[in-house]
Amino acid sequence: MNTTSYAKLFQGELDRQVTEGATSGWMEDNADQAVYAGGKEIKLPAVSTQGLGDYDRDEGYKGGAVTFSYQTCTMTKDRGRRFRIDAMDVAESDFQLTAAKVAEEFQRTKVIPEIDAYRYSTLAGKAKITQDYTPDASTVYSKLLEQLGQVCDVTGGETPVVISISRPVYDMLMNSAELNRTLDVTQFSQGDITLEVKSINGAVIIPVPSARMKSKYTFSADGDGGFTPAEDAKSINWIICPRTAPVAVSRTDKIKVIPPEQNQFADAWDIDYRKYHDLFVGDSAAQAVAASIDQAV
Repeated sequence: MNTTSYAKLFQGELDRQVTEGATSGWMEDNADQAVYAGGKEIKLPAVSTQGLGDYDRDEGYKGGAVTFSYQTCTMTKDRGRRFRIDAMDVAESDFQLTAAKVAEEFQRTKVIPEIDAYRYSTLAGKAKITQDYTPDASTVYSKLLEQLGQVCDVTGGETPVVISISRPVYDMLMNSAELNRTLDVTQFSQGDITLEVKSINGAVIIPVPSARMKSKYTFSADGDGGFTPAEDAKSINWIICPRTAPVAVSRTDKIKVIPPEQNQFADAWDIDYRKYHDLFVGDSAAQAVAASIDQAV
């Protein structure tokens, strides 16, 4: 297999892994009609219609226009890393397996947590329904229902709703005696996989590691890279929103595989990895997004 084939294989697998492995992977389902031609830009479809008008017995139906267009958006997160695998450590016949294992581990431990963290902090920042609350076992259930009710009031209760909740708060909620009477198990699709998750009042509950549920992060540009909570970051208890509200996009762009015989700097395989990603929430969609923030943390 040549280096171009390696690159195409890795690129497709890495995008699929993010969609299926991130706790926020379901947000990418909303970008299935997006047009991506490489680089930072992506085109998202926008549709607008008019409301009902009175039917006239002489003139008939009121005329209405449907506007369909594409909005060009720029993904703000442009992240990358070069991997170097020494030629003595791997035979050419084993390169595909070795490189795939390296890329998979990198995505699982570094990329997916960072993408999750960026999406949740961004989504919480867009929320128009907010709540300052320090979780307590005696009130966590009622506080969650309070915000869930506010979201359903905006949506009319017909749109599927997702609750992304910090793992410690999720555990506290699961131990609530009140919750056990209303808890259900439902199927939830994310990419090409289907998960069994718990739900309350029809809203699915997705537990998220608490390290990915902060209100603000610093994304390192140098050194070991990665991300850390900002000094003034607060803990996000949960985010409640219609499944259709966040539009998440992540693209592995132009992976380069340089074999040892073409590498001018080392007797090694070099793999250049570049990831563009972002999260978009329209102004109208943000009206139905709720966030509970622990101001004490």
